[in-house]
Amino acid sequence: MTSGALYPLEINLGPLAPHHLSEVIVGIVVAGLIWFCFAKFISPNFDAMYQERARLIEGGIELAEKAQSEAEEMRKKYEEQLATADAEASSVREQARAEAASERTRMRAETQAEKDRLLEQTRNAIAAERDTVENQIRTEMGGVATALASKIVGESLEDDERAKRTVERFLAELASVPAQRA
Repeated sequence: MTSGALYPLEINLGPLAPHHLSEVIVGIVVAGLIWFCFAKFISPNFDAMYQERARLIEGGIELAEKAQSEAEEMRKKYEEQLATADAEASSVREQARAEAASERTRMRAETQAEKDRLLEQTRNAIAAERDTVENQIRTEMGGVATALASKIVGESLEDDERAKRTVERFLAELASVPAQRA
């Protein structure tokens, strides 16, 4: 009865079990050569490639951070310029409003002065016309009153002084009578 439990160090490798000790030595030497080649040629290349990629990634991250900080600075400058432009636009609008109000006030004052001037000119023209018409009416009424008084009294009022007194008296009586409108 031989079982694996009686010999704990005995391993059954089946067809993989070496038949000769030389196979084990050759296997160990080949494994060492493979390890040596891997350690000498392949691993340093992987390490160099890893370092290069790490450097590129770090450089890319630094570039991205730098680009991001530049973009942030540009955004801040743009916002400052925008704020400045808004302030300037607001200032220009306020200045335009003030100028418009000033111009409106000036135009109103000029218009009022022109209106007052024209109104005064018209009043003066009306007063002059009224004086002219009053003088004409006085003259015509004086002539009519003198002729009428001459006919009524029966004497000649051709004397200028007498005619003038008669006309003045007639006009005074006429002015004291309230005007009747038709």
